[in-house]
Amino acid sequence: MTYIPISPTERDAMLKTVGVKSLDDLFDAVPKKRRFPKLDLPPALTEMEAAAHLAEMAASNEHVREDLISFLGAGAYNHYVPSVVDHMLRRGEFFTAYTPYQPEISQGTLQAIFEYQSLMTNLTGMEVSNASHYDGATAAAEAVNLAYAQFRGKRKKVVISPTVHPQYREVIRTYTQGMGVETAGDDATNFEVGPEALTSLIDESTMLVIVQYPDFFGRIYDYAKLIEDAHAKGSLVCVVANPTALLMLKTPGEMGADIVVGEAQPFGIPLWYGGPYLGFFTTKKSYVHKMAGRLVGETVDNRGQRAYVLTLTAREQHIKRERATSNICTNQGLLALASAVYMSTLGKTGLQEVANLCYQKAHYAANELSKIEGFGLCFPDPFFHEFVLCTPKPAGEVNQYLLDNGILGGCDLGRDYPSLANHLLVAVTEMNSREEIDALVEVLKEM
Repeated sequence: MTYIPISPTERDAMLKTVGVKSLDDLFDAVPKKRRFPKLDLPPALTEMEAAAHLAEMAASNEHVREDLISFLGAGAYNHYVPSVVDHMLRRGEFFTAYTPYQPEISQGTLQAIFEYQSLMTNLTGMEVSNASHYDGATAAAEAVNLAYAQFRGKRKKVVISPTVHPQYREVIRTYTQGMGVETAGDDATNFEVGPEALTSLIDESTMLVIVQYPDFFGRIYDYAKLIEDAHAKGSLVCVVANPTALLMLKTPGEMGADIVVGEAQPFGIPLWYGGPYLGFFTTKKSYVHKMAGRLVGETVDNRGQRAYVLTLTAREQHIKRERATSNICTNQGLLALASAVYMSTLGKTGLQEVANLCYQKAHYAANELSKIEGFGLCFPDPFFHEFVLCTPKPAGEVNQYLLDNGILGGCDLGRDYPSLANHLLVAVTEMNSREEIDALVEVLKEM
């Protein structure tokens, strides 16, 4: 049935009210060459024809589970998603629910968000979590906003490790345009040094230091000393973390981090062509008033029953705009639910098993790949489930050869780090069997 919002009579009445005779008159201010009075659309299809056409288009897509063996990571990882996750997401009360502007009638949604927040604080070792952001890069940029608000603009320097995800660094630069924020350390040529190299860049004008754990190249560092040095200069520290790795490694909270952010896609969210994903944001209670986004709290109603509410909202929607620390008015509610269901389903033991499988399989792969003539591990540092492989040819050529043999290779680091044209970032998860790893090794041997 065609959707007609207004009748012709109502349309004419509206045009008369604004002082024009026709719809075309509304566009007089637009140059004629910029107008598109007629869309160049193909002939209409019946529902049956449209369904067949769309199915044919979808069939051309390749799938990492059915068509390709995948070793691609760099921030988005191919993990197994239990069927219960999708089952819960498709329940009508969750699937169709909108942002809870009337929390008193959205108790189920608020409780789901509250449980997600509780799980994220336990995972990161922090004290408080918000209801989520659009993705990990957004969460990292909001960490800069928190620091800016905390120091009221008196400090404007951000020290960013060059081994923070390149896309995260780009989003931070976009966010901070016009704020007078100075960035330091964000040099794509200075990636081989450890965290101690950032210490010399921290001074009394630094408001935030941002590092990644494990870093973009998969390397694991203990940032406790760097965090201590940053705090000595009065600066905050934000750690961009891989949530799966936190099941095996020391938490950023134990290192003394002030803010922990990252991408929760590994927890129950498929690859989905790069999104939508789920950014998590956790911090200390002392910074909760400067934290962006939503925060769900637990309380007791007038009947003495447990209830959930939106609380401490520092968004311009709720308080004076000049006092607001965020203009983010929503969160990834459905995907936060997916993440919470995933974590609850696997439990602590299951999550640790996933992390251990990733770790063991990645190290098996690294060991076998390093035996191939012309290939080798580029960095000696400990790693979790991602590592840099030096290749005898440009990584782009290696990836094309792998793709021709049904394998989706690693990330070509030369795209973001020009000096690393012959370097491949390889990711291994629990989804990669020993047979698949051996197949990767054999194909590269042939090359």
